[in-house]
Amino acid sequence: MQRRTFIAGAAASVALPMAYAQSLPTQPVRIIVGFAPGGGTDILARVIGQKLAEMWKTSVIVENKAGASGTIASDYVAKQPGDGTVLHMAHINSHALMPHLQKLNYDAERDFQPIAMVGVTPNLLICGGMQPAKTVKDLVALCKANPGKISFGSAGPGSAQHMALEMFMLAAGVKAIHVPYKGSGPMLTDLIGGQVQYSFDTMTAATPHVKSGKAIAIAQTRQKRASGHPNVPTMAESGFPGFEATTWYGLVGPGKLPVGLAKRMNEDVNKALVMPDVVEKLEASGAEDGGGSVEKFREFMHVEQVKWAKVIKDANVRVDS
Repeated sequence: MQRRTFIAGAAASVALPMAYAQSLPTQPVRIIVGFAPGGGTDILARVIGQKLAEMWKTSVIVENKAGASGTIASDYVAKQPGDGTVLHMAHINSHALMPHLQKLNYDAERDFQPIAMVGVTPNLLICGGMQPAKTVKDLVALCKANPGKISFGSAGPGSAQHMALEMFMLAAGVKAIHVPYKGSGPMLTDLIGGQVQYSFDTMTAATPHVKSGKAIAIAQTRQKRASGHPNVPTMAESGFPGFEATTWYGLVGPGKLPVGLAKRMNEDVNKALVMPDVVEKLEASGAEDGGGSVEKFREFMHVEQVKWAKVIKDANVRVDS
């Protein structure tokens, strides 16, 4: 298997020593997460990081560099060496949304080497139990009766949650207040406490709070219902046909990471993704469609970039610099 992996990546690693192209790092590895602890990206990074640590026989540390919708972390990783000791849990915010909303110091495609898709999740439209509207129909009515007064939290300006809100306001013809946070963790704390009313949060981050009864799930934002929330209707079922706003996560390295090493790491990420305890955690969080080749993940990210560039332009979305 090692020989086959090396041959597959050899063309991109001609100038590198044979061992370097496929040898895993022996030093501690850091997975940089662009959001606060407790959010969806952080949860999945820790699940995968634990398994990679066991397989690679070295420590794998999740390091949170929260802020600017994940772009602070991405900018940091883009500048790191390609020896495999610094990896990044890429996210729709930093790799498909913010590149079309702000001028960044990195190129979301050129400056990163894809390793593997970890999962795609719906967002969950949620609220605290004290909120009056607990169906999409009632929420639309509430927003129309109180234009510009109903608050929606997100993980940051230009985040996937923010974009889902913009899509909702456009489709429903309503105005609401966008309240950005530095990650899902602190936003969920305020939502449960009633300081913010609603959110299109990631299913990964929201699910534990929904299961515990601290938050109420009103709708989900993929065309099909996630297996972990079979009783929560989709936005399409709730009167908004075609409404789809997902969040995705995938492991990448700096652009300098050799393709051969990325493919070697890809093998172990794919092994981790089919382990029963990992599958259970991913399903509970609504994360689906993970795994596959380096090339598959690269193409997926490219398609997402093109798609959201058009949405942002058509909706005339702006965020503060």
